[in-house]
Parts: sequence; structure tokens; C-alpha cells
Amino acid sequence: MSRPPLAVALLAPALLIALGVTAPAAAHDGSGPDARLDPARIASLPGASTSALGLMSDNVQHLANSPDVLGISGCFSKSAPYFYLSGLDTISVFDVSDAANPELVGVLDNIVFENEAMNCGERRTKDGVERFVLVGNNLYDYSSSDPEGSAGSTLEDELVVVDVTDPTDPHVRSRLTTTTGDHTVACILETACDYAYSSGGSTGFSIVDLRDLDAPRELDGDAVTAGVQPLSIATGGHKWNFAAGYGIHTGRTGTRILDVTDPRDPQLLASSGAAGRGDNPDGSANGYNDFIHHNSFWPNAENFVAGAAPALANGNVLLVTEEDYEDVNCETAGSFQAWHVQGLPGGDAGEGAIVPLDKVELADLGTFPLPVGGFCSSHWFDYHQSGIAAVGFYGGGTQFIDVRDPQQLTSYGHAVWGASEVWDTYWVPVYNKNEVATGKRSDIAYSVDLVRGLDVYQVDLPTSRTSTEGGGLLGQVNAVSLQTPGLALGFGLVAAMGLRRLQRRRS
Repeated sequence: MSRPPLAVALLAPALLIALGVTAPAAAHDGSGPDARLDPARIASLPGASTSALGLMSDNVQHLANSPDVLGISGCFSKSAPYFYLSGLDTISVFDVSDAANPELVGVLDNIVFENEAMNCGERRTKDGVERFVLVGNNLYDYSSSDPEGSAGSTLEDELVVVDVTDPTDPHVRSRLTTTTGDHTVACILETACDYAYSSGGSTGFSIVDLRDLDAPRELDGDAVTAGVQPLSIATGGHKWNFAAGYGIHTGRTGTRILDVTDPRDPQLLASSGAAGRGDNPDGSANGYNDFIHHNSFWPNAENFVAGAAPALANGNVLLVTEEDYEDVNCETAGSFQAWHVQGLPGGDAGEGAIVPLDKVELADLGTFPLPVGGFCSSHWFDYHQSGIAAVGFYGGGTQFIDVRDPQQLTSYGHAVWGASEVWDTYWVPVYNKNEVATGKRSDIAYSVDLVRGLDVYQVDLPTSRTSTEGGGLLGQVNAVSLQTPGLALGFGLVAAMGLRRLQRRRS
């Protein structure tokens, strides 16, 4: 299935004007104009998609590229081999039965800003498995599948439920305006997704009841105050991640861990304290948060051992990206980090119970040419059970980082291009013979690139190292046996283009 890459995106500026919306006049820091929605700039992006050569480390092979979508975020179904990808103008459905060659099978025109972290949900009903994705709209959203609902979806914080049960016919199912920011929206349990949390803002975050997908509603966080109020236990947020009954909240003031076993009543357990706000004990900057803690992954959280030495097998290491995209110095622009969860005491005792272990900037990861004047901050990432994280670094490409020793993070491999802006990288799940995800990741990685589209890589992962999951050895998981040669091409890499991002977070 194919389509003109920008058939809808190029209509976006005119459409927004018709809806009475204009792009924000200033960048996120208010320093000047932002050209993110300039139609000439958008139209110029695909020209670089496949023409620039790539530079791969010896353990990374480039298998395929799908330039049809200018990608922002995606997620995988757990009950069937599908990957849902959100871009500037569409939500695209890929069949990943052959992980090395994802096939585009469905497209929903959906002009949205920004849906930076799409989540998948699914439920078994009397009629079969019902699948859906959550879209976070924090500026505008328009889809021809829901023109009436789209008309009011401007300058609003809104959660949009998109039905993808039929992969060939994705469509908007429902919408909900919330009291706090929906820059990201996350399912507490990715399977049923009965409840979701918004990224929120300075006043707190929203809890959304999704048990009725046709009529989602926001829960009241303060029964005393009139009207629906947000929950103020966590503020300044950017992303929620969940593991083993815990919610990890990352944002402007660092990282918090909450007990979310009752999703309607989360309880604060621990935070990164002053260190997570970027401060040393003497008040000087520590370099661990120059803008925001962006997102996280907690490996083996179910094995958490309080007070133990930091180790992946002990379930007490938290991986975090710190984003600082407006800093174009690749030595300081935004690091990938490891933190030690020393304990989960709750209350005031939990302040500072999450402490930094190590961090790496793009400049620390290799001798490949670095972007000049472009974004090179760490961004979204995914963790592989072998102990290798796949991280998007904008113009710095896809970086594979060895986190098996969380106190000494090192480069494991890379894939960088002359014109590229990698926002996300995902390990493709291992699906069993019934096409159900097993919980393991394969050795195939998908990079979501705002310039190139969707890139597919195969990575030669550690094959016989101490398990990061505790107990015994962990071999390499190969979901697909591939004979396709890689395209590791040495060359003098041109400076990666810097693409200005639109105003992204509103308090």
C-alpha cells in the first residue's frame, strides 16, 4: 500500500488557517520565531529521505527504509504483529509479520500536533480482540474520519481514541478534552488500558477512565473543589512509563516513582530530588537535567531489591533520557542516563531516593561526525533484554548503548545518516507461532525518522553474557533469520540538518 508522502501534510497550513489556528509565534523558550509548520520546510524534508548515505557500525545492518511517513511516534500490538506509526499527517498501520520488511496496510489521514508518544491498547470482547491507539493532541488534530469532532480540536488538550481493530481501516472513535496537557498520554496497562495518565503540567495531570472507549471521561482529582480537577501529586510532567505496578513520571523537575496498583489513587514512593532537578549538593549544576527528564524504562522492576548494589538483575536501575534539544552542542545537548533506585520508602523519606549513576552525551559515543548546528539530544529509546538500549538522538541518528554496567555506559553501535532526525527507536517484539508478543525483543530495530521515514536495522546483539534479568545466561533472541546484507557504507558524513521543533510543552 502506498500514498503520496505529503498529500495531506502539505494541506495542513491552509487547513489550520481555515480552522482559525496559527502556529505559535515563538520557540519553546520564547527566543524567536519557529518555522516548524512552514509549508516550504515541511515540503523539503522528504528530499533527503533516501539520497544520503548511511554510516553503520560493523554490528549494525540497514535492511530497509519506508519513506512514506514522516514519523513521530509508534507502538506495537501485543496480540498481533502490527506496528502503528503516527506522523505529521497520518496514522499508518504496518504488518510486521516479516519484521525485516514491514508492509503498509492501512492509513488514517490525521493532521496532529504532536502525539509524541502513541500508546496501544487492546481488549478481548465477545466479538474478538478490539485494538486501539491513543493520540495526544496538544494543539490541533484533524481527520476526515471525524470531521465534526475535528472542528473543535484546536488549541485544546485532547485525548483521541483511534480504532485499529481492522488494520486496513483505522478511524477516530472518540475524543475527550482534558484539564491538563496531553503532549503525551500513557496507558497504565498496555493491554486493557482501562486508565491512562496525561503528561500534565504545572497544576498536575489527568486520569482518564477508558473503560468505555466510546465515552472516555476524566476523573476528578479533588472532590472538595467544584468541577473536574487534575491530580496534583506530580507536576511539570512530560511522560509516564509503567512497570510492575509502578508509574515512572519524568519531566521538568526530574523523575518520580509512584505506586499505581490503584490507578485512580496513585501514591508517591520516591523521587530524584535535587539531583533530578540538575543540582549538586552545593547548588552547582550537575548536568543531569538542563531542561527535562524526557522518558524512562525500568528493566526488571518486578525484581526490585531495596538497598542492593545497582544492577539490572536487581531491578533497581532506572534508564532515563534527558532532553535539551535547543542546545546544539553535542557534548551537552541531552544525555542518556542510568539512575539507582535505592529504595521506595514513600512520603518525605522518598525525596532523593533515586540517585544518578552515569550519563553519556552523543559526543561520548563514537568517532562518527557530529551534527553541526542541529539537534543532537537524546530522545525516545527502547530497552532490549540483552542489556542494549536503542536510542534516538535526532541528527545524531540511532545509537545503541550498552547498559549492562549501569555505572559505565558505553557505545555498542550506531547508525547515522547525512540528513536525518531520529525521534524514536524501537526493538520489534518477538511474536510466537500464534502471532502473540512473548514479552521479549528481537534483534530487529525500527527507527522513526522525521526526515527519512521508517528505517529497519538488524543488530548483532550479545549472545552469551550474564543475564540482565537475573539467574543464568541469556542468549540472543532472533525473531527473524536474515540473509540480507547490510548497507554499512563508510563516507565523509555531511553535517546533519537541524530541524526546529514547534512549541512542545505548555505548562
